Amino acid sequence: MARKRIRIDLEDAEGAKYNLSLEGNVTREKMLKIFELMDLMNIEEPEESVHLDTVGAKIWNIVDKHFPMGKFTSSDILEKYEDEYEEPIKLSVISTYLSRFALKGRVARERNGKEWNYQSTQTSPKRTAFNLGNHCLFDN
Repeated sequence: MARKRIRIDLEDAEGAKYNLSLEGNVTREKMLKIFELMDLMNIEEPEESVHLDTVGAKIWNIVDKHFPMGKFTSSDILEKYEDEYEEPIKLSVISTYLSRFALKGRVARERNGKEWNYQSTQTSPKRTAFNLGNHCLFDN
């Protein structure tokens, strides 16, 4: 079996550059450790790389950014959406998108009285993609 070689070049928000090289048996667990290291060092993808040209993309960005692990309601998303994008949106629109996300398996939902509680089921792309020069390495 050929040995895998991966080189990762990163730059943080302050302009510091980091070079990581992995050689040999590169596993999912090892890559997750690299992601954890990136989180500790506060290295993320630049915000401008996120394409927010649709209402659905904006709602998913709110879910991913503010509720990556915790539970939330459509009202929570409404509040964050209007704060972040400074534009009004109907609660019914958010509920519709969250329902679609649940059907696609992107969020889990459970009934709590009169409203639904949601929780993301996906890992953030910021934590699962590396920019390797002209290539990206995804851990799916």
